[in-house]
Amino acid sequence: MMHMIKLCVGVATLEELESYRNERAHWWGADYGEDVHVHRTRTMPKRKDEMEGQGSIYWVISGVVRCRQPILRLAEAVDEQGLKCCDIIMAPDMVRTIPRPKSPFQGWRYLDPKDAPADIGKGGFEEEGSLELAEELAKLGLI
Repeated sequence: MMHMIKLCVGVATLEELESYRNERAHWWGADYGEDVHVHRTRTMPKRKDEMEGQGSIYWVISGVVRCRQPILRLAEAVDEQGLKCCDIIMAPDMVRTIPRPKSPFQGWRYLDPKDAPADIGKGGFEEEGSLELAEELAKLGLI
C-alpha cells in the first residue's frame, strides 16, 4: 500500500476544503456519476496499483497535514488543452488526522504508510483542545 500527499492550494481551512466536495469535479467536466470527490493532477502515479482502493491522499492545508481521503481509483483523463492528466477519484468523506506540519512542495509526493499521521482517535487526541496541543507538539518535533 502507498499513500499520496498533496498541498491544498488556495484553501485555508479544512471546512473550506469540505465545501468544495460537490463542485470540484465539475470544474474539469469530470463526472464519474457517483458520490465522489475528484482532484485532477498532471501525472499518473507509477505506483498506481499500490494506491487504488488501498491508499489515501493526505491534504496539507495552510502548512499542516489535517485530513485524508481514501483513494478509490486513478483515471487517465485529458485536460482542456488536450494534455494527458490523472483524475484522483476519492471517497467524499474526509478523515481528520493528527495535525502534522509539512513544508511546501510542488505537485504531489508518495507517502509511505509508516510516515502518515494517525487518524484522530487512534493517537489519543480526540477533543478540539487536544488537537491544538497535538499541532504544537508536532511543530516542536515531539510527536
